[in-house]
Amino acid sequence: MDMAEAIKLLEQQILNPTQGLPDEIFYFISRTTPLVNVDLLIKNEQNQTLLTWRDDSFGSPGWHVPGGIIRYKETLAARIEAVAKNELGTKVEFNYPPIAVNECIMKDRVNRAHFISLLFHCKLISPLDEKLKCTGDLPFANQWCWHDTCPDNIIEVHDELYKRYI
Repeated sequence: MDMAEAIKLLEQQILNPTQGLPDEIFYFISRTTPLVNVDLLIKNEQNQTLLTWRDDSFGSPGWHVPGGIIRYKETLAARIEAVAKNELGTKVEFNYPPIAVNECIMKDRVNRAHFISLLFHCKLISPLDEKLKCTGDLPFANQWCWHDTCPDNIIEVHDELYKRYI
């Protein structure tokens, strides 16, 4: 099989890249090119920061700034809107330009190891999904909570990139 045939075979596995990629293809791409993502810095009137609990195969469990990887032909605004809806069950307004642009290279990873992260200051314009609120000491994946300061158990990369904003 030559390169053109291999590429054609891969393309046949991708139904609609604007809706995401099959995991194996996504991981392959993440091993060959940086991924661009948006992160949503959301503060309330008490200057607390909204964080969500992450517990997946890409690192230790911990609090993180809500965010998501931009898909093919997706605008920044559309990805910010999707993150707010999918992770928080809400809607936000955001300020442009981003308040921070960071390059993040995780040397100990193979998949999802290089990111260009755009941090946007966002404001809630609808209520959060209360079913996702963390009400105990032990959060579950995807729960949210307001934080007065940067928690000790924030994921390492967000501790490095965003501690000063939290």
